[in-house]
Amino acid sequence: MSDAAFAPAPQADSLFRRNLREFRSNRLGMASVIVVLIFVIMAVAAPLVAPQDPNETDLMRRLQPPAWMPGGEWAFLLGCDALGRDILSRIIYGARISIFIGVAVIVLATGVGILAGLAAGYFRGWVDVVIGRVVDILLGFPYLIFAIGLMAMMGPGLFNIVLALAYKEWVIPCRVVRGETLAVRELEYVEAARALGAGSRHIMWREILPNILSPVIVVSTIRMANVIILEASLSFLGLGVQPPTASWGSMVADGRAFILEAWWVSTFPGVAILLLVLAINVASQALRDAFDPRFSE
Repeated sequence: MSDAAFAPAPQADSLFRRNLREFRSNRLGMASVIVVLIFVIMAVAAPLVAPQDPNETDLMRRLQPPAWMPGGEWAFLLGCDALGRDILSRIIYGARISIFIGVAVIVLATGVGILAGLAAGYFRGWVDVVIGRVVDILLGFPYLIFAIGLMAMMGPGLFNIVLALAYKEWVIPCRVVRGETLAVRELEYVEAARALGAGSRHIMWREILPNILSPVIVVSTIRMANVIILEASLSFLGLGVQPPTASWGSMVADGRAFILEAWWVSTFPGVAILLLVLAINVASQALRDAFDPRFSE
């Protein structure tokens, strides 16, 4: 008999690999990922990339225009603000704040949301009722006003911003996890694990959670852009990271008084917010189309 008869059958591509290949085929999505990676690298390597000290003031260069305008210098490519600080350097360092807060809030909120959603969807009963009422109450408050109120009580600061945004952000992954858990908890493999004597903790963490992570990751990625905008809004209102630390929202606020005579002070930080948020939204949309089974063919 031929050896070919005993050759192992070729393994079918895993679902993850097929989804990843579909994601890579989305050119706009991959371009958006590259833009996000550029911002991340820029933030991590800020001391090496920034051409100037972001906090060094020079009143002789107050409101100096960008390099391509009359009076500009190539050493200060995007011009200077009202205190003579290099705008490009402050944008680069400001990326650290926005990206760190976005990642920290999403990681913290997703962790809490997974715990609450699993408990509500698996145990149901009074556990689901209590968690559901808390979620409904938090959803009744406008997000930005809720965050402003918390920041007014706790005071400005990096750690307080993360807490203020995570206090309400967890309800989004919680609702997603609860819905997915309700749909999965009655499936055959969960019933089989329960029949074999597996405990609730094992079923939730080993059987249910690995099978519902894809939509949770997609939703969390989408929400990161919203968190970055909220952080910039708090900084714009003076409730975020305090001076002299560079923050995109506070940079936009600093240029309000000079918007007609020195438009670059507010415009370039605003463009940075637009580019990063738009890139995250487009990348997350491509990620959802590729990895969420409800959007795959």
